[in-house]
Amino acid sequence: MDSRIRLITKSITWQVMGLCTMTLIGYFYTGSFSAGGGIALVGVFTGFIGFLVHETVWSKIRWGRNKDEI
Repeated sequence: MDSRIRLITKSITWQVMGLCTMTLIGYFYTGSFSAGGGIALVGVFTGFIGFLVHETVWSKIRWGRNKDEI
């Protein structure tokens, strides 16, 4: 199981990549970096929380793990 600091670090780096990607996608759809950035920031916030909840729940589920990892 990942430590809490590792889980948070993974969440942050994942969301930074998502922020950059979503800003570019938003820009291509709207023609505005500020609108694209706004869309991306909402996505980062909701994605960060969602990822933390998802990883926390799955870290408690033993199904599908190798016995050596439990």
